[in-house]
Amino acid sequence: MLGLDNDPLDREQAIVALWKYSLGGKKCIDNIMQFQGCINLTINLLNSETNSTLEAAAGLLRSISSINLYRDVVAESGAIEEITGLLSQPCLTSEVKEQSICTLWNLSVDENFRVKIANNDILPLLIKSLEDEDIKVKEAAGGVLANLALTHSNHSSMVEAGVIPKLAEFLKADIEDEYKVIRKEARNALVELAKNEYYRILVIEEGLVPVPLIGAAAYRSFTPALHSWPSLPDGTMIERTSRGPSRFGASELLLGLNFDGKNANMEQAKVKAIIGRSKQQFLARSGAIEVEDAKSSQNEISTNCQFTLLPWMDGVARLVLILELEDELALSRAANSIADASINEHMRNSFKEAGAIKHLVRLLDHKSNAIRLAVIGALERLSASNGVCQTIEAEGVMSSLINILKNSETSEIMMEKALNLLDRILDPSNEMKSMFYNGPVNGSKRESDSAIDKDASTGLTTKNDEMPMSIINTRQDVLDASIIVRLVEMLKHSSSNLKRKAASILEFLAIIDGSMDMIISANIESGLDAVFQQKVLSEMDFDIENQQPEVYALQVEEAGLAVSAASRLLTKLLDSDQFCCTINSTHFTKLLRKILKSNIPFHYKDWVAACLVKLSSTNGPSLEFDNPINTEVTLYETIPRLIEQIKSTLSPEVQEAAVVELNRIISEGVVDATRAVSSAGGIFPLVELIEGGSERAVEAAMSVLYNLSMDSENHSAIIAAGAVSALRKIILSQRQQWKRALHLLRALPT
Repeated sequence: MLGLDNDPLDREQAIVALWKYSLGGKKCIDNIMQFQGCINLTINLLNSETNSTLEAAAGLLRSISSINLYRDVVAESGAIEEITGLLSQPCLTSEVKEQSICTLWNLSVDENFRVKIANNDILPLLIKSLEDEDIKVKEAAGGVLANLALTHSNHSSMVEAGVIPKLAEFLKADIEDEYKVIRKEARNALVELAKNEYYRILVIEEGLVPVPLIGAAAYRSFTPALHSWPSLPDGTMIERTSRGPSRFGASELLLGLNFDGKNANMEQAKVKAIIGRSKQQFLARSGAIEVEDAKSSQNEISTNCQFTLLPWMDGVARLVLILELEDELALSRAANSIADASINEHMRNSFKEAGAIKHLVRLLDHKSNAIRLAVIGALERLSASNGVCQTIEAEGVMSSLINILKNSETSEIMMEKALNLLDRILDPSNEMKSMFYNGPVNGSKRESDSAIDKDASTGLTTKNDEMPMSIINTRQDVLDASIIVRLVEMLKHSSSNLKRKAASILEFLAIIDGSMDMIISANIESGLDAVFQQKVLSEMDFDIENQQPEVYALQVEEAGLAVSAASRLLTKLLDSDQFCCTINSTHFTKLLRKILKSNIPFHYKDWVAACLVKLSSTNGPSLEFDNPINTEVTLYETIPRLIEQIKSTLSPEVQEAAVVELNRIISEGVVDATRAVSSAGGIFPLVELIEGGSERAVEAAMSVLYNLSMDSENHSAIIAAGAVSALRKIILSQRQQWKRALHLLRALPT
């Protein structure tokens, strides 16, 4: 009756009967599959115009594809292509969509068919189906996407199709129990995508936080502190007012109910932190935490899942809760997750309000190296926010950092992260940011969102902890002779990356009163000398440069960063007369001049040039060099910088200022200035400028090009840059600079 020559009504009745018969189980499906050609005839009915026929045909394919033995036959008969065409039709009933997508769900279990399903035609249809009104259609689409995510080669196409925001909505929203299936499938798909570090950032940006699955048993060690009076998650105490407690303790019991949002000043982040902490502590104490995840880990999809995804409020609170446990593996994984999730100001502030900082600082002294490394990584990422960085300092992190620096057995990666954190704490610009963003406004002291606030209805006063500015004396602990000696040793013997960070910290320490004696006594000159004489700067390894250009470029880049930081340090030290009396200025002048001519990126030479000028000025004119420093700075730093500004900037004003300054240098007759312009690749951007720059910029660019044309070696480059046609346009249009253009054109061999 399925035959193509039969009446459409007979074919419809036949496919409906076969579909209902197939629901009887594998034995019924085996009976159907005994007849050759039944799959092809069924797929042919997907072109029917009757909804009941379409539903029955798709339903029969769904039943058959649910059996492993027949899955290949269904896929190889063209079912995927026909279903794709069917789903592309605008007016399909929910029943047809459900049966069609569920067929794809069954087929996507086989890895061989996932790549075929994850094409540019069907992915948008699946994502659109996530918005369907029928929950069954949503579940089917989510199941297909979860299976497709198991194949890593599908990830890029899925992300480009916009699957992450759509699936994230199911995990963030407060939805009913009937959405449990789609929530589970959405979580499975996003967990697979989040295993990629780049896609993990996109998932976190959607408001989801990766949280390690550590097992419900690990939470048994959780012992919540019992307070006679509650506190905020970040440690801020809630104090009683002079009214005193109520007679029967009602204020303590009904604290949450008594909270009046109109009268009390509590920022949203603190409110979310309180709610998140309460929910997670309740789950832990009741033994219900990770129960759902434990069940889902038993299925095939989640077998290898080591983390789950929670909305940011619950995820942040869960990670902070894990930090209070005893399991060492759980502690290190939670710290790593905090580091991964700290991608923006919102997330970093959320961890601060949730009380993560105090636990991380406490764990920085843990006996386990793995935990300490994970914790220092989390603190480093959190410290990118100025307010969080101040809180880290206020929690007493300086003593732990000093112990890490003093320990000669500290690994390089931990030392690097510790130096990064210390660098941010000591950076004077952070205090300036606090003055501008957190300081007084219009002469009145601005109180923070959680500053002192009284609520007459509750009898409560919330008061913040003292800010780090009041415990600034902790920074004096860094002014320890052994610490400074350790930093100088890093300048001598560490990698370029650690050299840069050590120089940066020493620069900040040099500002503190009383530090110069210790810095000089630590033989800072030997450290600076080591930075300025790195092997990659003095000896060109042609094998590495030719055979591994990427490695050589990275080495030069890191050396340039270290040299720039050391030059800033030396410039700062030269402000001290005490240091100027001890330094061998002639020796450092030679080193800096050599670096100025080296292959390090020119934007790292600005501090080298500034330091060189200051060094020569403090030492007076040099008879040995006949004072050529200004010329060298011009040739190897100023001219390349100006040309780069002409090349890369999009601002006409910056381009004009750069070319005018370049023209001034050339017109002053600095020796080899024109050769420096051509060798730095300045001819092409100058020609481009005379075609589209301002009148003043065009005039200055043509003046520079005219000086360059006096050297016949530059003629070919000027012509190749298209100067001839540009100059002719200026002459024929009788622009203001046509005479200068004519002189330049005559100087060229045209």
